[in-house]
Amino acid sequence: MEFSIRCFTCGSVIGDLYEKYLEGCKEKKPAEVLDALHIERFCCRRMFISHVDAIGTISKYSRK
Repeated sequence: MEFSIRCFTCGSVIGDLYEKYLEGCKEKKPAEVLDALHIERFCCRRMFISHVDAIGTISKYSRK
């Protein structure tokens, strides 16, 4: 699915940082990237680390 715009727990806006997170993870560890983006709350960090991009798999199936 797509990345959430807000954190499910605290409601903080995090959707605008996802692309920067993906680019940073190519060079650094995820924890270092989240620190650089100033994502400090554990609930918000969980949103980034646990996200699985499944839109490619789901879009193969048609809705009938």
